[in-house]
Amino acid sequence: MEAVDSVGALLKAGEIAKKVKKEVEPMIRPGVKLYDIAEFVESTIVKLGGRPAFPCNLSVNERAAHYTPYVGDDSVLNEGDYLKLDLGVHVDGYIADTAVTFHVGSEMDDLMEASKEALENAIATVRAGVRINEIGKAIEETIRGRGFNPIVNLSGHKIERYKLHAGVSIPNVYRQADTYELREGDVIAIEPFATDGAGRVVDVPPALIFMYMKDRPVRNVHARKILSHIKREYKTLPFAYRWLQGLMPDKQLRFALSQLDKSGVIYSFQILREIRGGMVTQFEHTLIVEKDGALITT
Repeated sequence: MEAVDSVGALLKAGEIAKKVKKEVEPMIRPGVKLYDIAEFVESTIVKLGGRPAFPCNLSVNERAAHYTPYVGDDSVLNEGDYLKLDLGVHVDGYIADTAVTFHVGSEMDDLMEASKEALENAIATVRAGVRINEIGKAIEETIRGRGFNPIVNLSGHKIERYKLHAGVSIPNVYRQADTYELREGDVIAIEPFATDGAGRVVDVPPALIFMYMKDRPVRNVHARKILSHIKREYKTLPFAYRWLQGLMPDKQLRFALSQLDKSGVIYSFQILREIRGGMVTQFEHTLIVEKDGALITT
């Protein structure tokens, strides 16, 4: 009974994700605030019967991932921007993770086609028994074949209930050592990133997304208050600084999070930027691995 319920929840989460991607499209135009897009995405997920599995990522141009706006963020889209919209939906902990790139005010171009086609070719390799380095090979060959570079230190991931990254990374390049064999019923997210830069990302401040890791002694009263809220509301799923704003003054909140981070209670995700400032595109789907193929949920 549990297996049937889990598949049903996964499919429902995927259907919500697909609807949200479609409904947000009219907002992707010059002059629109990233904050307004994120709030729309997350509120629509809830309206449709799900919950955000992680904060809506809105990473522009050379930012590859992990940017989500905060209260007071006045960043807006500009003509020609590459916007990576990465969203996650969970239903009872079962997660659908998906991403799409928009070329603001413009048509799809070769850089976008590179990551989109790489995703399609990667999905075509998926079935039970396939080693994950075959997925990486399909992605790398597709992106390089179009004259761009895959981002070598970003990857997809296996997903489990309430675990967005469940211990197995799905590579975007071929590595002989990536020998994990897909099993029927595995849930995986494949997310190729293509760039006209060097093909590597680096961490840059600030951290706007966090995740609970484990309990440790915390002395600061504000940190203990925030930790209680995090564990109750988000469990082991990532959460945004924005989601906590208003619980206490920003100065206290930043200090509380820094204390939790230093203690190893939470993990902070800094923004990921292409090392040479290259433009980055991304497409992503969540799949359920089947005996002879894959079921795309998103």
